Amino acid sequence: MRMSTLLPATLTCLLTLVLVSASAQEATPKKSKSEEKQARREKINQIRKAEEEGAIVYNKEWVMGGRLYSDGWGAYYQRAKMKTNYKSNWFLAEVGIRKANNEFKLGNEDIALGFALSRPYIYGKQNVFLQTKFGVGQQFLIGGKGTKNGVAVSALYGGGLALSFLKPYYIEKFDARKNEVLTIKWQDNNSYTDTLFMDDRVMGASAGFFKGFSELKFRPGVFAKAGLRFDYGRYNELISAIECGVNAEFYAQKMPIMVDNTAKRFFANLYIAVEFGRRK
Repeated sequence: MRMSTLLPATLTCLLTLVLVSASAQEATPKKSKSEEKQARREKINQIRKAEEEGAIVYNKEWVMGGRLYSDGWGAYYQRAKMKTNYKSNWFLAEVGIRKANNEFKLGNEDIALGFALSRPYIYGKQNVFLQTKFGVGQQFLIGGKGTKNGVAVSALYGGGLALSFLKPYYIEKFDARKNEVLTIKWQDNNSYTDTLFMDDRVMGASAGFFKGFSELKFRPGVFAKAGLRFDYGRYNELISAIECGVNAEFYAQKMPIMVDNTAKRFFANLYIAVEFGRRK
């Protein structure tokens, strides 16, 4: 097709689209103020009806909470956006510590050889398992509040990334050969230091939580969770809830926590959480 023919055809097409769009806009009459008010009333009535049926109607919500696992603890922040009166999508950010179930502390209350070590330490602990989680999921209302003093029950599930770290666990032990206190960690090389690390007859103490942060090892993984949430808050705008459920995590590498425990990649646990927040 020649340019002289293509240009008029293109202009004709554009003009036709403009005219059709203008006529469509004219064909859709604007709502009057009274009609807009009526539409708003109907929407409010629908929300009130849903709330009377037990639904908690909102646009967005945020909560902060603490979570106690069967093998650790966490603190988290969660945001949710409502999709329907009974379903919402949520995003989670959490930090915490995972522990071994057989951890126990040794204390030293006696003064020996002229010095005292007052901070108890976890015997045989190799690494501190630090955890961060970022996840998404959905929440479904399965039992609404009958009254303001009632309890709303929701089911939730989700998953995401578990971006965790291993930090060497340092302790202070008295070295009788040098007559001094050494700050040591588990080396796993059958050395004198490892023998001293595991000798519970030798006085010792924790070197402090922040010792070893320069030696963090990154360990990526994934997690999935499912649970029930019991919202007992009196007012729908304020959130007071308890959540309980199950959690599972899998890591690309083994996560050694204790010297005498077998390092593993998969962790499964139960949890209970208390959370507070607000809706709008």
